[in-house]
Amino acid sequence: MKPIKTRLLTPGPTMVPERVLQAMAAHTLYHRSPEFKAIFSETIERLKRFFHTERDTLILTASGTGAMESAVANLFAPGDSAVVVVGGKFGKRWKELCESYDVRPITIEVEWGKAVKPQEIKKALEENPDAKGVLVQICETSTGVYNDVKAIGEITSNYEDVILVADGITAFGVYDIPVDDWKIDVAITGSQKALMTPPGLAIISLNEKAKKRLERKRNTYYFDLAKEIKNQARGQTAYTPAVNLIVGLNEALKMIEEEKLENVAKRHQILATCAREGIKAIGLEILSEVPANGVTAVKVPEHIDGQKLVAWIREKFGIVIAGGQEHLKGKIFRLSHMGYVDIFDLLTELEAVEFALTRMGYRIEYGTSVKAAMDTFIKAVHKRPV
Repeated sequence: MKPIKTRLLTPGPTMVPERVLQAMAAHTLYHRSPEFKAIFSETIERLKRFFHTERDTLILTASGTGAMESAVANLFAPGDSAVVVVGGKFGKRWKELCESYDVRPITIEVEWGKAVKPQEIKKALEENPDAKGVLVQICETSTGVYNDVKAIGEITSNYEDVILVADGITAFGVYDIPVDDWKIDVAITGSQKALMTPPGLAIISLNEKAKKRLERKRNTYYFDLAKEIKNQARGQTAYTPAVNLIVGLNEALKMIEEEKLENVAKRHQILATCAREGIKAIGLEILSEVPANGVTAVKVPEHIDGQKLVAWIREKFGIVIAGGQEHLKGKIFRLSHMGYVDIFDLLTELEAVEFALTRMGYRIEYGTSVKAAMDTFIKAVHKRPV
């Protein structure tokens, strides 16, 4: 029997709520009109509340990588050096972006599946007094790892000429992160993760320490952050924005405010715990030593091809999960519980994994992962034993 619907349960893009889809389906507004300027300014204010800040917070028409590139291009000069944490595919992206702009990466190589130790950051800065920044993922999406960026911020804040640039593309909205309190100088996220909006928008938030870097010549045109700060302060963008996506993002932020951000973070924490307990109940191992709450990376049994498992689940059930990347291709699969996801989405995801594993020769009693996840959910939500 062929699937009659698709369930998007990857760690990006994520499912988009009907409210957001309906908002985006309205007629496209002229981006210089008073109507759009009002929506744009409202969205910026909502984003500031989302980040717990009053500092400049910008919307760029790009994927999250666009905000990453804009940070490197605007805030570092050719010949600068920066400490770069490489513990997965997206940490590697920081390194590659630095190299593209002639910024020397001082690389901290972290085994994929492990988190960087804040003391490693401190050591790298002590050994490289000319370093101008630290580039890190709050959550490394490729491995499902959470890095203690709050502790890293305590370290970098002691250095007058070091800025902390944190990729929170799969962290903001999964966790409730006050960027000022955590001393994150530059915070980055994207629309297509916990913000529950289709891909195409990147958000970057900068404090005064970071903005001082914009006073010098910048090595970019489209991603000129000084130009965007000037324009976005008056409800405009420097160039034509993704109008309907911004309307959708505004609606998604309304939904987050209605649920309350602390409750959104709690929901993600509960679902992540349920996922981990369900996976462990069927004898599988989680890759990350410090698991993130947005995505769970699971090691595939040795005799099973992870790519075939992901493909089989998609083709037979219409459930789209993610595989491994780089050297982890075929060795892990990744379950998302991020954004517009509830316990029933997660239970469906787990049962699909059971079906696929069983078909590929892995012995499981059907429903084992679902029962473990449901027991965990009941304990967390109803505060009572099962």
